[in-house]
Amino acid sequence: MTDRPPDERPPAGPPAFGPPPDFWRNVRQEIVAGRQWVDRAVVFAYAVATGLVVVGFTLLSEAASELHAHGRSADGWFGHWGPWLALVWTPALTVAVLWLTRRIAPAAMGSGIPQVIAALGDDVDERRRGALVSLRVSLHKIWLVSAGLLAGLSIGREGPTVQVGAGVMLHARRWLSPSAGIDAHDLMVAGAAAGIAAAFNTPLGGIIFALEQLSRRRHLTHSALVIVSIVTAGLVAVAYFGNITYFGRLAVQQLDWGLFGPGLLVALVAGLAGGLFSRLVVVSMQGLPDRFSRWRREHPLRFAAGCAFGVALIGLVTNGATAGAGAATTRGLLEGQSDLPAVYTLLKFVATWLSAWTGVPAGVFAPSLAIGAGIGHDIALLTGVSAERAIPLIALGMVGFLAATTQGPITAFIIVMEMVAGHAMVLSLMATALLASGVARLLTRPLYLELAALLLPPRTGGQGSPSQ
Repeated sequence: MTDRPPDERPPAGPPAFGPPPDFWRNVRQEIVAGRQWVDRAVVFAYAVATGLVVVGFTLLSEAASELHAHGRSADGWFGHWGPWLALVWTPALTVAVLWLTRRIAPAAMGSGIPQVIAALGDDVDERRRGALVSLRVSLHKIWLVSAGLLAGLSIGREGPTVQVGAGVMLHARRWLSPSAGIDAHDLMVAGAAAGIAAAFNTPLGGIIFALEQLSRRRHLTHSALVIVSIVTAGLVAVAYFGNITYFGRLAVQQLDWGLFGPGLLVALVAGLAGGLFSRLVVVSMQGLPDRFSRWRREHPLRFAAGCAFGVALIGLVTNGATAGAGAATTRGLLEGQSDLPAVYTLLKFVATWLSAWTGVPAGVFAPSLAIGAGIGHDIALLTGVSAERAIPLIALGMVGFLAATTQGPITAFIIVMEMVAGHAMVLSLMATALLASGVARLLTRPLYLELAALLLPPRTGGQGSPSQ
C-alpha cells in the first residue's frame, strides 16, 4: 500500500529507443548488398572524373590567360604592336566564341550557376534539365571559357566550374540502379559543390556554397554524397597542384582598433558596389526598352564586338591588368607588391560588366574577388593606412564585394578565409560579409536567383532565354 492517490501515475521512465543495432547482421547486409556497392563505385568514379575535369579546365584556362598576356606584352610575338592588336583580337575572338556558343551550346552562356539553379527546380522536366546541365554542355563550357580568356575578357573559370561539375556528376545517373535512391538534384548539387571546392581548394566553402546557394531542400537526401564528392574531387586536384591555398597565406591577419573605421568603410563601399554590379548584370541580361538592349537583341554579335572593344580599350589603359580573372593582381595586392593604376578598381568593375554583357560563357566569381581587393586597397590609400596594415582591408574588400554580389555571405567569408588562410580574421570576415550583403539587399535581389528566373519558361514568369 502507498499514499499515492489512485489517479496519479508513476513518473514516466526514459524513452524506449528499441534494441541496439545488430552489428553483425548489419555487416552481413552490407556484404550481400552487391548492387549498392556498384552504385557507390559509380558515384566515386564520377567524383574522380569531376576532379580530373576541373584539373584539365584549370590547366587549359591558365594556359589561355598566359597566352593572351604573352601576346600583348612588348616581348611577345607582335612586339610593341601587341597591346594595340588586342583592340582587334579581343572583339574578333569574342564574336567567334559567342557565335559558336549560340550554335552548339546555348546553355553554356553566362556563368553557369544560374543554369544549375534553374535545373534544380522540382517542376523542371527532364528535357529542360538536360538542356541546361549535361556532360555535353560541360565539355563545351571548358573550351569556350578558355577561349574567352584567350581573348582577354575580364572573366573567371570558377563560376563555370559549378556547371561543369554538375554536368559531369549528373551523367552518373544513367548508370545508377532505381534502388540507389539518388536523384538528379543530389547529383547536381554534389557535382557543383565538388567543382567549386576543387577549383578554389576550399572544401568547406564547397559544402556551404551547395547548401546556401544551390540546394532547394532543407536537407539533402544523401548529404554524405556531397561530402564524398567534394573530398574525392578535392584530393584529385590536390594530388596534381599540391595542398596550397589559392592566394597563399596572409602576411598580416590581425585587425587592431585603428583599422575599425577603414574596415567599416570597406564593408559599406563593397556592399554598395557589389549591389550595383549585381543590379547592372541582371538589368543588362534582362533588357530594357533602350537602344542598347534593342541593339543586343537585334544584333547580338555586333553588340558583343562593341563590348569586347571596350574591354580591350580598358586593357590597353591598364597594361592588361584587367584581363582574365585577376588572380595574379589580387595575389600581388595581398602580398603588398602590386603597382596598379589609380583607376584600376573602377576599370576592372566596368570590364567585368562589359564581359558579362557580351553573353559569352563567363564567370564573375573570381573577378569579383579582384574588384573587392581593389576596393580594400583604394580605401587603405585614401585613409592613409600603410601597405602592410592594408592587407587585412584587402581581404575584407574581397569578402565584402563577393558577398554583396552573390548574396551568399556565409559562402563568401568561408571561401575567402580558406583561400587566404585567414583563420585569425574569421569574425572580421564574417561581420564584413553580413554587413555588405545587407547593404546590397537594399539595391537588388540575389544575382544568381535573378538570372535563373530568366531561364524559366514564360508561364512561370521567366523570359525563357538561354543566354543568361
